Amino acid sequence: MAQIQPFKAFYYNREMVEDLSAVICPPYDIITPRMEEELHRRSPYNFIRIENNIRLPQDSETDNRYTRSAAMLERWLSQRVLIQDDKAAIYVHDHYFTSQGKEYKRRGLIARVRLEEWHKNIVRPHEGTLAGARKDRVTLLGALKANTSPIMTMYEDENKEISSILKDQQKEMFLNLEGEGEERHEVWRVCQPLAIDKICRSFNEKPLYIADGHHRYESALNYRHEQTAASARTTGEEPFNFVMMTLMDFNDSGLLILPPHRLLRGLMLSKLNALGEKLDAFFSIERLPLEKPGVWQKVDAVMAKEDGISLVLYGLDKENIMLLTLRDKAAAGNMMPYFHSEIYKSLDVSVVDHVILEELLGLSSEDNIVIAYNYDRRDAIEQVSDNEYQLAFIVSPVKSKTIKAIADAGDRMPRKSTYFYPKLPSGILINRLV
Repeated sequence: MAQIQPFKAFYYNREMVEDLSAVICPPYDIITPRMEEELHRRSPYNFIRIENNIRLPQDSETDNRYTRSAAMLERWLSQRVLIQDDKAAIYVHDHYFTSQGKEYKRRGLIARVRLEEWHKNIVRPHEGTLAGARKDRVTLLGALKANTSPIMTMYEDENKEISSILKDQQKEMFLNLEGEGEERHEVWRVCQPLAIDKICRSFNEKPLYIADGHHRYESALNYRHEQTAASARTTGEEPFNFVMMTLMDFNDSGLLILPPHRLLRGLMLSKLNALGEKLDAFFSIERLPLEKPGVWQKVDAVMAKEDGISLVLYGLDKENIMLLTLRDKAAAGNMMPYFHSEIYKSLDVSVVDHVILEELLGLSSEDNIVIAYNYDRRDAIEQVSDNEYQLAFIVSPVKSKTIKAIADAGDRMPRKSTYFYPKLPSGILINRLV
């Protein structure tokens, strides 16, 4: 089903840039203003100048962050700061990182992948997108005519066909660099035509599932529409018909998905005071002393059960966490939009967003409520304890098989349902569309 191809990637020239760790950057959507300043200071060649150039008060239609990114890319190409590989390859990216004291290795294949419309069900999404982010990415894509960061995508390799090919074939070390914190990246090349052909053919019967990068994929689709409409004749093989992806096995031991806990502030006291009684109507509630030894082990055991929906609320009582277990899934499901699947209605985040926030608290887009997301439950609890937020909802991480089931059902999860950790950095490889 999916068509993947090798490509000749552009990358940083080690003769010009000795320390690659100083030039890669996070993807645009997690770069904070403070991080932006640090990345600009880190190196004059830091990739943030391409990926997410700075806004200026005097920006205009002809001189703005996108035109500056494009000019910088052309400058680095002409100065040979960025050079092109002389071989068409599928690149193997081994991403080493640590989380909660445990070491992981996540493997991905970086390749060009043919763009497919959603209705073909070859590339399957699991989250929706926002118009502002789509416009930003398609404008950058049009200015650069290049994919600057790969879309993280998952595939099934139940028979270990692809992993066996990689194991049996010789790989050439291409790049080796340090990342943020304790992260490390090794990029290998698979250049042998027979091995490339085997890998490409192995995807012929596989759909692909977008893990991270929905906005970039939709932007690539929009860019293809624009280029096709502007061309007198197309063959379907033009570079704009493809996008750079990092392809990962659903069962990769390093595929770590963190839960996006919800934090709220700005709630009226009347709504806070009424929430406890309203929760009693839908949930079995167990109050557990926050400082009691072993409390989180007990919580984890309850939340891990697959035959129920449980989550934690903290903030109504600063001495205790409230372990909420949904009593009536059908009643909760009736509070959610009818067109969503049963899988969607059984997600922790769906229960929080639709049942508690929308129904019980009565929140709407017109309310002046701040909703933030935190992927470390200890930090989320501390922020409420320190009165930075009023409530914290602690949810379970979504399993990759659940993401697959949602996508197979043609449904999409609530926003901020998953966080694939760590994010793929930008600037390791570039796919030019010219």
